[in-house]
Amino acid sequence: MKNYTSYCFDLDGTVYRGSTVIPEAREFIHFLRAQGIRPFYVTNNAKMTQQQIYEKLSGMGIELERDHIMTSAIATAKYIAKYYPNETAFIIGETGLYEALEQEGIPIVEDHAQLVVQGLDTTLNYEKMELAGYQLQNGAKFIATNGDLKIPKERGFVPGNGSLVRLLAEVSNVEPISIGKPEPHMLAALQETFQLEKSRMIMIGDNYETDILAGIHFGIDTCHVNTGVSPTEQVRMQKLKPTYYVQTLEELKNFFE
Repeated sequence: MKNYTSYCFDLDGTVYRGSTVIPEAREFIHFLRAQGIRPFYVTNNAKMTQQQIYEKLSGMGIELERDHIMTSAIATAKYIAKYYPNETAFIIGETGLYEALEQEGIPIVEDHAQLVVQGLDTTLNYEKMELAGYQLQNGAKFIATNGDLKIPKERGFVPGNGSLVRLLAEVSNVEPISIGKPEPHMLAALQETFQLEKSRMIMIGDNYETDILAGIHFGIDTCHVNTGVSPTEQVRMQKLKPTYYVQTLEELKNFFE
């Protein structure tokens, strides 16, 4: 295994499952920190703020730096600040998305916006979708934090942000720019923010369709861990393959010996 300096971990299914930490992941993160490596955390979750995720991981016994957390909301805000500076935004989303845009100084408006920015909003109502649709039909650009179609819960799957994004896209006939994994924007934002050496970055995750493809699209090495969404046997059948496969992150310690 190469001598990586920037380990980028997916969260749900890789570091934890819901509210339960994956012990092997916690131990491997502890191991990396003992080697002087400070990992990064890359999540499509746009609902939670950086502070909320920091508190969740800290509560699971994981030591980390708060600014090493990259959410799709933060990446979306950075993307807008870079490519659409000073343009106004109408938001569908929760605290994480509002806070991210506010920190980048993006003007948030209630109507007649230049951008419609959509993240998962569990309190969303028909009126807000209707208002977003009108603005898209009147020329607003469409940016989605991520395109996840569904989210696993205890009783089954529920609609993810991507399902509601598709609804608005079909109604308005405007295709969104998607920021979260499998797009490379979050990894690009980390590289730019921390001046990371791209050849020494690695993306680690359980979901082939988001985590692994994000790393491949960005052009860095990847590691699939068999603790979440995508079973190893299915990942091995894909045309574009990860650099490494492990059953749990405990196995990665062996590469350091």
